[in-house]
Order: sequence, then C-alpha cells, then structure tokens
Amino acid sequence: MSAASTANPLKGKVIITCALTGSIHTPTMSPHLPITPDEIVAEAVKAAEAGAAVLHLHARDPETGKPDQTSAGFARFLPRIKQSTNAALNLTTGGSPYMTVEERVRPAAQFKPEVASLNMGSMNFGLFHLAEKYDSFKHDWEKPFLESTRDLVFRNSFKDIEYVLSTCYENDTRFEFECYDISHLYNLAHFVDRGLVKPPFFVQSVFGLLGGIGTHPEDVLHMKRTADRLFGDAYRWSVLGAGSAQLRIAAQAAALGGNVRVGLEDSLWAGKGKLAESSADQVTMVRKIIEGLGLEIATPDEAREILSLKGPDKVGF
Repeated sequence: MSAASTANPLKGKVIITCALTGSIHTPTMSPHLPITPDEIVAEAVKAAEAGAAVLHLHARDPETGKPDQTSAGFARFLPRIKQSTNAALNLTTGGSPYMTVEERVRPAAQFKPEVASLNMGSMNFGLFHLAEKYDSFKHDWEKPFLESTRDLVFRNSFKDIEYVLSTCYENDTRFEFECYDISHLYNLAHFVDRGLVKPPFFVQSVFGLLGGIGTHPEDVLHMKRTADRLFGDAYRWSVLGAGSAQLRIAAQAAALGGNVRVGLEDSLWAGKGKLAESSADQVTMVRKIIEGLGLEIATPDEAREILSLKGPDKVGF
C-alpha cells in the first residue's frame, strides 16, 4: 500500500471556530456587534460561508444587548442557524460571570448541542479597563457592568465544573475546554485522571484576558508545551487571542499545528484602528493565514470527525 493511501486525510486540517457575540463586549463598543436574533443568524451564516466549521453562540437581550442565558433567548436563533448552515453549533456554559452555574448550563442541558464551552477554573475577570475608553454608553447597564469587574471573581469551582460535565455528557455533548491559564490545564488533567473527560478533547487556550495568561509568544508556547506534556495525543489544541493579539496568536498556533478561534466575542478589530464589520471578516483573514502556511481549513463534517462529535441530527433543536 502506498504512503499516500495510508496518510491521514485530516492531518493538517485546521478547525476555525467563530464566536459571534459573547458577553464581554457591549453595544457601545461596535455597531457591528450582533445583538438581535436576526443579526446573530445573519452573522452565523456569513461566518460559516467564510469557512468557520464551528460556531460558538451566546444570546443577548435584543433591546439592550445584555447577556441572556435563558433557553428562550437561544431558541430564537438556534433552529434557524441549524437550518441555514452545516456548521457544528457550540453553546456557551460560561454565559456571564454574574450568573450561577445552574443558569449558565441550562441552555446546553435543554438543547443538547454537539459542543458546549466549559471554563476550567475560577479567575479574576477584568473588563473594567474597557470602560475607560468611552465617554458615554448607549445603555445604562454597560458602564456599571464593566466597572464592577474590578472586584469580580468568575467562579468555576471543581464542583461547578463537575456539575456541567455530568449534566451535558448525559446528552453526548462534547466540550470546548476554555483554559485561561496554566492552572486550568492541570484542572482539566484532574478530570481526565478521574475518567470524567474522554479523548479526544478540545482545549481552547485563551490569551489576553485581564486575569489570565498574557499574549507573549512564550505564553503561547508554554500553554502548548504544558498541554502536550499532560495530554499527549489525546487532545486537540486551539487558541483565541483577545483584542489586537487575535490574528498574531492564531498564526503562531496554526504554524504549531493548532486550531484557531476568531469572532467579535474575542476581538472587535480587523486591523489596527479598523472595526471588523462582521465576524466573517476575521474568518476570512485567518483563513488566508492558514492557507498561506500551506494548510487547509476543516469542513464542518471534518471537524466533527476530528473532535468525535455526535452530529447535527442528535441535537435537541
């Protein structure tokens, strides 16, 4: 049998995850941040068409833009996105740092998505410095929301993490394990050792959030080296860089054999001083980087195979 016929056809395929809106950025920060269900659906379709294999989803109040972790909030767009794209849909269980873990997990428990995010440790979660950039805000809630993070610990205790794991694994949902620091990798290793996390698992290393690891190239390498040592070939690595570090970190990770996440949840920018008009802009930009490295992006079905996802026919929406 020839070497070509035995090669893994998915080797070198890079999964692009796109996080469309999140709960960090507020409506004042960009007119392009999707808030309403119609806007979220439109952004999802554009991102998938640009090459995103996985779409990471939050809901927002369509009037004020506040984070909304109710099942009703997600129900307004989940079926429509599923009907309009083949992308794997990833529901947040992070929600907002001000929510209980029961509130945060409820949509994923009800809708049984292929993927759900899961933060792997408690941390200071600083957004207060963003408030200093704006003289006024569109909505009354925005400035207090940001400034209150001076005294905020985003709780993700071992009990909380175990609760989310046990709730969602019953539905065969797999996870995007969000690791904001080295300690979060060790927390994940704890659950792997207990048999509560099964390979292949998807590790999303987060860089540049105030309270977590920084954005220096050595920080990226340290995350990768530590994950390799802890997990070997049992995991699939991806990165997200906050703000202006987004594409630089994505390029470094892709060159190291990793996967990437972009989207307006993580960065509002499409170059220095230029707001991205859509998350699809960032997908297009990172796709060019990936293909410029001689790599190929994964299709949604290839991403499902790489991550051992259950398929869109087995979700609850």
